[in-house]
Amino acid sequence: MAAVLLSERALSRATTITIAEERIYDVAAREALLDRAMGEGRTRKSSEKLRRNRLPAEGLALVARHADGEVAGTVRLWNIQAGVGKDGKGVPALLLGPLAVDPRAEGQGIGSALMREAVRRAGEAGHGAILLVGDAPYYARFGFSAEKTEHLVMPGPFERNRFLALELVPGWLDGATGLLTATGSLAKHG
Repeated sequence: MAAVLLSERALSRATTITIAEERIYDVAAREALLDRAMGEGRTRKSSEKLRRNRLPAEGLALVARHADGEVAGTVRLWNIQAGVGKDGKGVPALLLGPLAVDPRAEGQGIGSALMREAVRRAGEAGHGAILLVGDAPYYARFGFSAEKTEHLVMPGPFERNRFLALELVPGWLDGATGLLTATGSLAKHG
């Protein structure tokens, strides 16, 4: 777990949040938070096609909790193949999403704290790149840009200017071209 000091604006609720790996008892709170933050159409996005019936990458499903234990934010990363490289082999990467903060806690730095922690953990785990579909000005502060996604495509409709990548290993996505595909472990149902 990581305790994170938030901005001064956050001091009205609590001075710290705790970021930890998501646990089974977080599922209901996470889903309710995602519904509040993203609305009903959240499961129809192209990114969802890569997440459906898959487990998040090991150690990369995170929640942020207030001091009282309430889930205030969530982020998950998923194993994917980012097309193929110059050598004709698949390029392993991560897909980030969704990142969401409870609307009642917006502006407190929780989303930024989750992003920094997710990127740090992904790098420490040896992953080479993270891709996402999101607001370019927001994600630019973490090093994401559309430069490395120019020759990659999502499965289904997506906005090219919102398709971003961050290389954790310089040059990881050089020459990558083609369709993103899911490679993560399948979820067990039943």
